[in-house]
Amino acid sequence: MPTEQEKQKRFDALKKIRDEVLELKESPLCLERIKNKMHPVIGEGSHFASIMFVGEAPGANEAKQGRPFVGASGKFLNEMLESAGIKRDDVYITNIVKDRPPANRDPTPVEIEMYAPFLDRQIDIIKPSIIATLGRFSMEYVMRRLGLEKEIEPISKAHGKSYEARASYGTVRIIPLYHPAVALYNGSMRSVLKKDFEIIKHYAEK
Repeated sequence: MPTEQEKQKRFDALKKIRDEVLELKESPLCLERIKNKMHPVIGEGSHFASIMFVGEAPGANEAKQGRPFVGASGKFLNEMLESAGIKRDDVYITNIVKDRPPANRDPTPVEIEMYAPFLDRQIDIIKPSIIATLGRFSMEYVMRRLGLEKEIEPISKAHGKSYEARASYGTVRIIPLYHPAVALYNGSMRSVLKKDFEIIKHYAEK
């Protein structure tokens, strides 16, 4: 069990990230968020989570509430967590990009580069043993960041596989997953995602 001092230290470090994102005026997405009176989506969950889920960028529902995965994709993510016997409160969920791209478009390389250092810090603070990436953008960024660029392949081949990497705090396992949104557009993908979540459960129980 973490001590109160350890809890406070991680809380303060993550709060500092939130405060910096709130004032990231050099980002057009930040200015758009301020203009529209929306919220950044920093992340939520256990600050001592062994499993971290990393998506790409928040959507409209997320920007309204300031919470990750609260719309239709979030509902399906919750369903998958439940199917694998994993409590949402026990994991940490975030995105690479912390502000919503207009019209829910894909994040650009410039936007990823601008926001990714915040994700890097979140990983170093929380120290997860498993990072489950949601979608190809987060898969490619996390694998490159942790020295697995030579093993990157299309997500259609990589999903559900497990890759071992070295983070600043030790060994971490990367498990790429399809973004939950794919199951909303293609019902047959539900069983694929459910099977992939069993892989997370398998390694989490080791």
